[in-house]
Amino acid sequence: MDAPKAGYAFEYLIETLNDSSHKKFFDVSKLGGTKYDVLPYSIRVLLEAAVRNCDGFLMKKEDVMNILDWKTKQSNVEVPFFPARVLLQDFTGIPAMVDFAAMREAVKTLGGDPKKVHPACPTDLTVDHSLQIDFSKCAIQNAPNPGGGDLQKAGKLSPLKVQPKKLPCRGQTTCRGSCDSGELGRNSGTFSSQIENTPILCPFHLQPVPEPETVLKNQEVEFGRNRERLQFFKWSSRVFKNVAVIPPGTGMAHQVNLEYLSRVVFEEKDLLFPDSVVGTDSHITMVNGLGILGWGVGGIETEAVMLGLPVSLTLPEVVGCELTGSSNPFVTSIDVVLGITKHLRQVGVAGKFVEFFGSGVSQLSIVDRTTIANMCPEYGAILSFFPVDNVTLKHLEHTGFSKAKLESMETYLKAVKLFRNDQNSSGEPEYSQVIQINLNSIVPSVSGPKRPQDRVAVTDMKSDFQACLNEKVGFKGFQIAAEKQKDIVSIHYEGSEYKLSHGSVVIAAVISCTNNCNPSVMLAAGLLAKKAVEAGLRVKPYIRTSLSPGSGMVTHYLSSSGVLPYLSKLGFEIVGYGCSTCVGNTAPLSEAVLNAVKQGDLVTCGILSGNKNFEGRLCDCVRANYLASPPLVVAYAIAGTVNIDFQTEPLGTDSTGKNIYLHDIWPSREEVHRVEEEHVILSMFKALKDKIEMGNKRWNSLEAPDSVLFPWDLKSTYIRCPSFFDKLTKEPVALQAIENAHVLLYLGDSVTTDHISPAGSIARNSAAAKYLTNRGLTPREFNSYGARRGNDAVMTRGTFANIKLFNKFIGKPAPKTIHFPSGQTLDVFEAAELYQKEGIPLIILAGKKYGSGNSRDWAAKGPYLLGVKAVLAESYEKIHKDHLIGIGIAPLQFLPGENADSLGLSGRETFSLTFPEELSPGITLNIQTSTGKVFSVIASFEDDVEITLYKHGGLLNFVARKFS
Repeated sequence: MDAPKAGYAFEYLIETLNDSSHKKFFDVSKLGGTKYDVLPYSIRVLLEAAVRNCDGFLMKKEDVMNILDWKTKQSNVEVPFFPARVLLQDFTGIPAMVDFAAMREAVKTLGGDPKKVHPACPTDLTVDHSLQIDFSKCAIQNAPNPGGGDLQKAGKLSPLKVQPKKLPCRGQTTCRGSCDSGELGRNSGTFSSQIENTPILCPFHLQPVPEPETVLKNQEVEFGRNRERLQFFKWSSRVFKNVAVIPPGTGMAHQVNLEYLSRVVFEEKDLLFPDSVVGTDSHITMVNGLGILGWGVGGIETEAVMLGLPVSLTLPEVVGCELTGSSNPFVTSIDVVLGITKHLRQVGVAGKFVEFFGSGVSQLSIVDRTTIANMCPEYGAILSFFPVDNVTLKHLEHTGFSKAKLESMETYLKAVKLFRNDQNSSGEPEYSQVIQINLNSIVPSVSGPKRPQDRVAVTDMKSDFQACLNEKVGFKGFQIAAEKQKDIVSIHYEGSEYKLSHGSVVIAAVISCTNNCNPSVMLAAGLLAKKAVEAGLRVKPYIRTSLSPGSGMVTHYLSSSGVLPYLSKLGFEIVGYGCSTCVGNTAPLSEAVLNAVKQGDLVTCGILSGNKNFEGRLCDCVRANYLASPPLVVAYAIAGTVNIDFQTEPLGTDSTGKNIYLHDIWPSREEVHRVEEEHVILSMFKALKDKIEMGNKRWNSLEAPDSVLFPWDLKSTYIRCPSFFDKLTKEPVALQAIENAHVLLYLGDSVTTDHISPAGSIARNSAAAKYLTNRGLTPREFNSYGARRGNDAVMTRGTFANIKLFNKFIGKPAPKTIHFPSGQTLDVFEAAELYQKEGIPLIILAGKKYGSGNSRDWAAKGPYLLGVKAVLAESYEKIHKDHLIGIGIAPLQFLPGENADSLGLSGRETFSLTFPEELSPGITLNIQTSTGKVFSVIASFEDDVEITLYKHGGLLNFVARKFS
């Protein structure tokens, strides 16, 4: 079906921008009179996208009116949303791009032109979002864990590892020779070749210096591990329009999204409209701080947008968060973030938009706002929106936006009333609920020891940790017997003796996720490190320290400000760019520490500047984990324990024996801002953009095909042409009856996408492991399901492979089922494979809330490739139900009050179902079993779009036929 031209119903709203006759825009402020003026800013962005994309099919005029009537329709209606662009990170980008490559094959087979197959909207893909730390300063000699790829066969690092050239002294009085000969140079880690995308400067000479060896080693391992994926990504960037690949070694998805990809206002064929984005990372919300509407969604949602379909969401409630006052000079942005996080969790904003307003908003810099918005997933909101204002424009000016661009942006945003002004004469928008937060009430704090919402004032840290030792095991407690709370265990490490006790810090990580977008807190950590080193303070060598900046710009300003060598002196050496310690990718602790923890049953601690600190996440032997600002991470690492009162107890002593307290080395806010002004400047943002666009040596020299069709390597275990299009016909065939289907799995309530979708490491006794072993791989080379998402054979074998899957046929948790024709108990994949060979269709029986949890594309794709034709459940998680339809699986629902038990179904019967020629939303169908029982079910289709997709056999087939 060819839809009418988008926006046709509202062409009368198109106007010309005052300052340029060729730039046009939809003036949505003229729609609905005063209704528009009281809409929250975030809803106004939804409305503009609806008006611009209204085609009468995917976006109906009724949808536009529902958004305009937000005040009465919120929480009651579903609305479609067409974001301006899509952001993919590496793991989730692979299956999406593989599907597009396979679609080109299918279109050619049907006689169409494969060159027409492209994503429908701009798609940016970052290929090194997830970093695994194989090397750190303390573990530089550790053998890496290649986990796949070709690196282990190479046997050595690349020729890029070269000895640095010594830079000649230029007569500076502080210089003692070449740049690598001073004390800081000698003690800040071994250096190797200069990184291409991070212009590191010597703090004494402001000359380029080489990159720490740990970065190159980790990048080398990552590059070898993921070579096939990188070649595929490079091919994708060459042949697909609208696809841009951010080179490896640049940074993770949400950071690059903020620093490089954000437009704020799009200009496409002289049409202006607000920037908006969805992506496969929960921290897409970081860009909300720039006034960009965006949030994280699942792989299928992003792929649907790439294929030209909207994201569907319930018209949300919008909580207005009024900020008043200004924060204490000693409070960092992280304190503000954690304070707001706790407040919003207590209020309850899950599933809602949060929008900030009030006089306090102007007190927050853009980096403060983006840090707050980045924590959005931790308090459960869909997004946290800061409308564009003068602070935003000033920031964009510093980051390289031209004067002309800023002028047209401001003119446009004011014309459509998307520009926030404290002196707004028309007043603030109306919100579903308003909460107030006084910034003056926020005090320096950390969060933990097990959950990010459990905030602890730094002044109360010692007493709170003691209380945690006493409390029963739970959200905070560890239940350590009183007589054991003073236990001390001695360890020998690198020739010296140290003592560990409850509260000892063993992991300290300044990591990328939340803080690198805020120069003030990163610079504060560096300045604190500088003062600590100058005072003679050190970090104990057994503490696993690391610094993962997230982008080259962070490395740049830490280097050019002169603080990076001091961080390195304390052990905080750069290990790479990407999510690392926060997601559990830390290097292993030393055997001495592990043995001491085990011997004394010690509650040791990790301290990190991320946003997730669940128990055991960093390391299963580290039970207490605290989130803190970067300077506090450094401070606790120096102290060596969280069992300290910074107000009354010293961090250590200087060379004269004088006690050094935290307040002696804590940088003032004015000092931090001065350094920030001097070093976080236009040239740095421009340098980062240039480096991204130039790529790096490994990426630039990587060979990749540029053919219209991807040349699939039949021997590859990473990239494989999926079988979604194997039976595709040029026109959709009539809906086929499901006849004599067997039940593959009989499941209970609350089966999550984690139970269904392949995730984590590949177990050695799994069907996926057998597949890889048969292709000559060793367990060391298996890598993870995430890394192999481009291989449907691996992913299908990993579907329902979760060891906690409870199948009623088996009676205990296990990834097993019964193949009823033979009576064998088999792995789920092996049983499904037998059924497919026998030509027997499959269904799944389930209870309530089938498919709950995170959105995962393979939770639908996997069952489809196993041969599942329908799922029959009591109820569904809506997003997962949409995914089933999108892949071509019928979502059937028991009538209210009925389930398999009440109907006397054992699951051992066969089931038959016939579809009428004309389906309608919510139609009732009859199922007949092999025992003669007949019962009614609901076909859980909600609208004509879902029915159309299902008739085509899913979204992929629907779009492929359009290209044919």
